[in-house]
Formats: sequence, structure tokens, C-alpha cells
Amino acid sequence: MDTTFLKGLRMLQALSLSDRPRGVTELARELGLTKSNAHRLLKTLVHAGYAQNNSETAKYSATLKVWELGSHVLSQVDVKSAASPYLQSLSDKTGETVHLSLLVEQSVVYIDKIDSAQPVRAYSQIGKGAPAYCVATGKALLAFQDEDVIASVGKRLKAHTPRTITDPEEFKREMARVRQLGYAINRGEWREGVCGVGAPIRDASRQVVAAVGISGPESRMKPAFMREQAPLVIQAAGSISKALGYPGEAAAYRKTA
Repeated sequence: MDTTFLKGLRMLQALSLSDRPRGVTELARELGLTKSNAHRLLKTLVHAGYAQNNSETAKYSATLKVWELGSHVLSQVDVKSAASPYLQSLSDKTGETVHLSLLVEQSVVYIDKIDSAQPVRAYSQIGKGAPAYCVATGKALLAFQDEDVIASVGKRLKAHTPRTITDPEEFKREMARVRQLGYAINRGEWREGVCGVGAPIRDASRQVVAAVGISGPESRMKPAFMREQAPLVIQAAGSISKALGYPGEAAAYRKTA
């Protein structure tokens, strides 16, 4: 057992649960540590961004990074729970693999999925992900981020297949199309021969917090088929959004950009 790591977690917990900044001596006494040990742990937490030190008072407090981690975990639990029945319904209606995704920096992470019953289907793993700009759920999430985020992603586009969008201007137009249509398309841009459709999920604050999508082999996911399935994906995203408390109207399906 890594006792130093456990001491660091206890220190972070003490800071997070405190209603005021704390001094080294006070924290050392509370946690049963020497002052030098407590000071080293606090310096490490500051370096990692989880704590901050007030130079005038020499006291420490937790940063918002702790809150960000907690809210991210909470959003996973809430979204996954709310989405579960609608993922199954979408799977039943489309017959394709269904994914529930979150945006983590510039990648998507799959937090839930239902595999297609088809013998040939898209392969993926819960907890794993892909570059957001290459897959449908990732595009659905990115398109509703701030302009500076979209611009930042556009500067680091890397080809994974011949169909990956690598031109920043084309990527910017793609993001505009997603916002206008209400859904995104993956044309085999992450894995050759694997395509998909994704739509954004909003929460009670109207923010896009997740995305739902379907994916499958290109032999079935032809352009016409994906356009046919898009309303079902949008409908699922709208139902999940409502379950999360989204107060607005569900996004309307548009056939053309």
C-alpha cells in the first residue's frame, strides 16, 4: 500500500471539506503528520493544481479543480442513468451499436454502449474513446463548444483515415453543419469502414454535456441509411435531455444543411 499517496488523499479531503483556509501546523495536527511531511504534501497538491496557497496568510485551500472532478463524475452517473432506457430503445429501432459519450478535453469517452446483434458490428469499449473530431458523437459535442475550443481543435487535426477532416476551414464548416442539422456524421474518419450518426444531449442549464449515437460498418451505414436514422438519434438525444431537466424544445431534424 502506498502510504504517501493515502496521506495525500487525506490531505486533499481535509482541504476540500474545510470551510476556510488551513495552516500547515493545523493540518499536520489534524492528520497526525509532521509539519515537514504536511508541507511536502501541500506543495505537491499546489503543483498539481488541487490546492492553492495564500502568500499573505500562508494558508492553504482546495481549488475548483476538485469541484470539476466531482461534477464530472456526477454528470457521468446522472447522464448514464437518465440515458439507459433511451439507449435500449434506439438500439431496438436501428439495430446498430449505440454509444453514450462524454467530451474529455479533445477526445470522446464512451461511458455506456449497447452492441448491435448483427454479426458484423462496430467495435468499441466502455471507458475508451477516440479523437472527438473523427467520430459522430465527438463532433456533436465539439460543435457546441466555445469558438476558441473549436479553433484549438482545428489547429491539431491529424489524419487517421483518408476521410479524416484535416483542413481547419473544412472542420469549421463541418461544425457549422452539425449545429444547423442538429446531428453529426462520421464517414469512416476514425476507423476505415466504420460510420456513424450522433446528436448532442443537453442538461437543465441548456449546456451540451454528452452525446448519443449509432455506429456500424459502412456496408450498412450508407449515406441514405444514416439520413434515415438521424431523426431517431435526435429523438433519443432529446428524450435524454428532457430526463436531465432540459427545459427547451427538442432539436428539429433537418434534411439538408
